[in-house]
Amino acid sequence: QVQLVESGGGLVQAGGSLTLSCVASGMSRIMFSSHGLGWFRQAPGKARELVATIGGPDYIYYTDSAKGRFTITRDNAKSTVTLQMQSLTPEDTGVYYCQARTSQSQYWGQGTQVTVSS
Repeated sequence: QVQLVESGGGLVQAGGSLTLSCVASGMSRIMFSSHGLGWFRQAPGKARELVATIGGPDYIYYTDSAKGRFTITRDNAKSTVTLQMQSLTPEDTGVYYCQARTSQSQYWGQGTQVTVSS
């Protein structure tokens, strides 16, 4: 059974940094490398929204709110996707979820809470 487990969330002051990690289990490294990976967040009372996504080494996409502040990377050897977040603002508060997807499948982690205080 495929599982994604996020870690690294917490409470941080505005202007601070956090690094989120997501480790996949239940799939081989080859299978993991064939998946597109993404980070999403859900703020209180709002819909889940995309933050950043990474496909192969030549495809990385950031939403405007993440561009210039966040960095998404993947390590296929460790079945891990990481989101480095800098210059955090209270608007970045929410539950952050990682996603692994292909055209036939989609997996989600359970989420990790990020709270940015002003």
